Amino acid sequence: MNAQQTSASTVLKRVFLCMSLAFLVMAFIVPDRGQVFSGLYKILMAPDQLTQDYFLVGSVSAAFFNTGVVGLICWLMMLLPGYQANGTTAIGYLLTVGFSFFGINVLNIWPCFLGAFVYAAVHKQKPSTAVNFAMFATALAPLVSDLALRYPGLTNHGFTPSSVALSLLVGGIIGFLTAIGCAHSPNVHKGYSIYSAGLPMGMLGFLLRALLYNTLGGELPEISANLSEGFPLLCNAFCIVVFAACVVAGFVLNGNSFRGYGKLLQDTGHKVDFSAKYGPAMTVMNLGIYGLFIVLYYNLVGATWTGPTIGVVFCMLACGVSGSHPGNVWPIMVGYFLMSLVGQTSINAQAIVVGLCFANGLSPIAGQFGWIAGIVAGALHYSLVTSVPALHGGFCLYNGGFTACFIALIIVPILEKYVKTKEERIARREARQHS
Repeated sequence: MNAQQTSASTVLKRVFLCMSLAFLVMAFIVPDRGQVFSGLYKILMAPDQLTQDYFLVGSVSAAFFNTGVVGLICWLMMLLPGYQANGTTAIGYLLTVGFSFFGINVLNIWPCFLGAFVYAAVHKQKPSTAVNFAMFATALAPLVSDLALRYPGLTNHGFTPSSVALSLLVGGIIGFLTAIGCAHSPNVHKGYSIYSAGLPMGMLGFLLRALLYNTLGGELPEISANLSEGFPLLCNAFCIVVFAACVVAGFVLNGNSFRGYGKLLQDTGHKVDFSAKYGPAMTVMNLGIYGLFIVLYYNLVGATWTGPTIGVVFCMLACGVSGSHPGNVWPIMVGYFLMSLVGQTSINAQAIVVGLCFANGLSPIAGQFGWIAGIVAGALHYSLVTSVPALHGGFCLYNGGFTACFIALIIVPILEKYVKTKEERIARREARQHS
């Protein structure tokens, strides 16, 4: 590891620690802070199939507390000897804390974690190699909860010895298989879906849904949304403070300057790790600016600031180290907005708000093939994202990432055939200038 990579790793770990602590602090300053632990108990005892708003299931304070604790657990895993934080770390951490507002809790993560570390042990790898896979495995944490709390029926029977054993077994299998699937996924979509883990986790969710609820006769719960009325002022204040702090930190790390950020904004976002390519200052700065950009968008479209909404803000931010920035995401947003004008679902509906979060994983398509391709990718994602949950029964939190991989599989071969990449367009322009 060179000095820049080591420094970027250290800075990213500090950013994730500060974010985790910010969630915890928020839990004890919101108006319903007296319900932190009673609300957390309700969250732990409730099934988590898409979409369960922890603001409503527990309390606002409990949701922030749950997120902060899960974030600290992820951060502690990053302290394992030999672990280097990078763009993949950012995806894993930010997705995990984001979904801790509506699907992941401090109990249902452990079977998934266990399976990932067992995989490392079986293959005689260092425990640090399992950290990212452990975080990605939590994509199916709602299935772990469902198996523990109500399988094979629809009634919440609570934890029993047999249900806990089943959830441990299945969760362990999920964690074990995550490493295998994630290693293969980039070869399928050629790096054009930043949420690469969405494909293997979605397919695994599809398989387990069919096995457990079709073949073995479990009763599949109806997929429905359980949402609060929203807390716009509170959520906006928290996000703005956290993201503004990132901008300031990046500005200071960059010698009190924004110099160099314009170059990052011109990056295609294809197969890139900003922390390695541009260094820690630009990376943290982009997290802050991109985060504020996301918050602005959701306010402009009138999103209801529920637990899932603030959760997907951080999920969307997950790509901010691995290729996404305002310059290549705006076409995706435009595609969503234009399709909403003719579609049956409003642009500010919860399902579409969540869907856009993962459509931004297609930003390399906009960066590489141009803004028109990005708009088309966003429009296609809008059209498909609400149809995919039926495949995995609402148990895969990476539903939108799963959809993004489908879109990449559909659109990238066509674009490669008929549309020139950014590099090809630049080369052609330079050739004309010299001719």
